[in-house]
Amino acid sequence: MAGRDAHAVNEAERPLEPLWRGLLFYRVLTLVSTTVVVLVTLDDFASPAGAVAVQAGMAAWTAFLARGYFGGRPRRRLALVDLVVTCGVIATTPLVQSAAQIAADAPVSGSIWTPCAVLACALASGLRGGLGGAVVLCSVLLAVSARWQDEVGDIQLIVLVAASIGFASTVLRRQAERLRVAVASQAAMAERERLARAVHDGVLQVLGYVHRRGAAMGGDAGTLAVLAGEQEVALRTLLTTGGAPTDDHGDRDLADAVRMLGSARVSVSTPAYAIRMPARVVEELVAVVGAALANVALHVGPDAPAWVLVEDLGDAVEVSVRDEGPGIPDGRLAAAAEQGRLGVSRSMVGRVRDLGGTITCETGPGRGTEWIVRMARENA
Repeated sequence: MAGRDAHAVNEAERPLEPLWRGLLFYRVLTLVSTTVVVLVTLDDFASPAGAVAVQAGMAAWTAFLARGYFGGRPRRRLALVDLVVTCGVIATTPLVQSAAQIAADAPVSGSIWTPCAVLACALASGLRGGLGGAVVLCSVLLAVSARWQDEVGDIQLIVLVAASIGFASTVLRRQAERLRVAVASQAAMAERERLARAVHDGVLQVLGYVHRRGAAMGGDAGTLAVLAGEQEVALRTLLTTGGAPTDDHGDRDLADAVRMLGSARVSVSTPAYAIRMPARVVEELVAVVGAALANVALHVGPDAPAWVLVEDLGDAVEVSVRDEGPGIPDGRLAAAAEQGRLGVSRSMVGRVRDLGGTITCETGPGRGTEWIVRMARENA
């Protein structure tokens, strides 16, 4: 089981590794093939020594790439350098070939070895990288050819192969990301199940007992019972849903993070799907909701119910916190800010404004209070 998990993780982290090894093998085979052809037809070249020097340079560059592509170097940057070197090899054609070879449409310097650079660009940068590399290589190929009509077939083949490999590498990366998320989710679920068994036999049972006994005793013990009940619900929610982890892009699920604030008195309603936003924005919005809920407990009562609603509006996200308390009298918030009591203005209004969002308060005597936070996607 552990071996299969390790294999799955390796596939998720390095999905294109088999293709890179295949490219290196193909590069070596084409190098051997072109070297044999050059040696056999060496007398036909205008500069036999130059032809041999070009092949030696190709061999040295192939050996360097064998270490570079698998030695931890940035592959995208190395693929670009590979393309430049390959174009340089093609550009030596007029210098080493004879006029008869050029007139007979003999293969350019490097021959079938040269498309390897385009394949490297496709693997490193996907479809765009492959097509971009093909355009550059084909342009140099046309520049050194005596008759461009003779190169049309080769150009078509290079472009089609570059597009195919680039598209395949893009798809593999996306599939690997899905696999990585699935493996991480499975591992997190297994860990939560293990913790749930341990916690259920200890902490949850104690909290449940305190909740029941405190409620029966009343008074201060009743208040303790309410707190124990809320913590029991929060702990069960954490064990069953997990937290809101940050992904490789620095985003978190706002819906999952807000659900963690649910309790026996706080009802949370969110979309069934994830609402991905930058982790910093999610943390600040959760802090705003927490501050609003703290105000409900402080000003309405520790047992007062509250409702939290998260809505995905497409171009914006809206979070509201509502209670059924007496409401906030007119001018109360402004007066509190003037008196230096900055709880609402700093914990809620200040946070939202710093994020580039808007926050409004709908309240009145006997109407309760509803805080509505709206965050545009472009500002998140």
